[in-house]
Amino acid sequence: MSDRLNVFKTYKLYVGGKFPRSESGRVYEVTDSKGKWLANAPLSSRKDARDAVVAARKAFGGWSGATAYNRGQVLYRVAEMLEGRREQFVREVADAEGLSKAKAAAIVDAAIDRWVWYAGWTDKIAQVTGGANPVAGPFFNLSSPEPTGVVAVLAPQESSFLGLVSVVAPVIATGNTAVVIASEKAPLPALSLAEVLATSDVPGGVVNVLSGRTAEIAAPLAAHQDVNAIDLAGADEALAKELEIAAADNLKRALRPQAVDYFETPGIDRMTAFLETKTVWHPTGSLGASGSSY
Repeated sequence: MSDRLNVFKTYKLYVGGKFPRSESGRVYEVTDSKGKWLANAPLSSRKDARDAVVAARKAFGGWSGATAYNRGQVLYRVAEMLEGRREQFVREVADAEGLSKAKAAAIVDAAIDRWVWYAGWTDKIAQVTGGANPVAGPFFNLSSPEPTGVVAVLAPQESSFLGLVSVVAPVIATGNTAVVIASEKAPLPALSLAEVLATSDVPGGVVNVLSGRTAEIAAPLAAHQDVNAIDLAGADEALAKELEIAAADNLKRALRPQAVDYFETPGIDRMTAFLETKTVWHPTGSLGASGSSY
């Protein structure tokens, strides 16, 4: 019996629910912590970034209009699918970050739990950040959170999977859509996560995953007039400053990079960072001190 040839995996981008190669045709070598070749990853171009924004904008109406309970179900489904592919992600994270299988397993388990955590918040964040406001007059005054829109997310460079989940999940949990730039040196867990999202009831375009040179892809996203916010988690100090300046041109929300222990239970900061507050005034029916009404 002859030895069979290995079937090497071709990693692709994830844009609009599909898996295209980069329009540029470029790839770059991804290696493990010891320099061993793992795979060729797509080297995304500015055109890929623009295509991802178009897909994210197209998906925004349906995703933001879905009920919060439904979004929670979808996020929980992601956790279910990840649980079924746990061994694959343990292997990929171990290779990407130079960890033992035990440490990689702890990271993957934490990432799965993180999806469940945010799934539970989808229909509760409105109660925490919204509500009735006391006013001096015959009016009801109600505030409710609404998603910002399309969010560009620079995934953490060192935490290729748990950090990635920790910045992507809160963005989509609150009804935003995302264009995600995977860790430049360790993009494979992010590209594999895209395969999970594609089979987890997440509508195409809600999350779009690009790989390549972070600075090259982030620049057009920061300046893009149809991107509403940007999370700079994966940018160094110099790049973050450059992107903030570009983002200011159309008043994007920008979440600055900060030191984060991704193993700690997150607060709600990353959810509220990409929410707008809508306030509605409504007369109560009693219009004057005399008791007149309508």
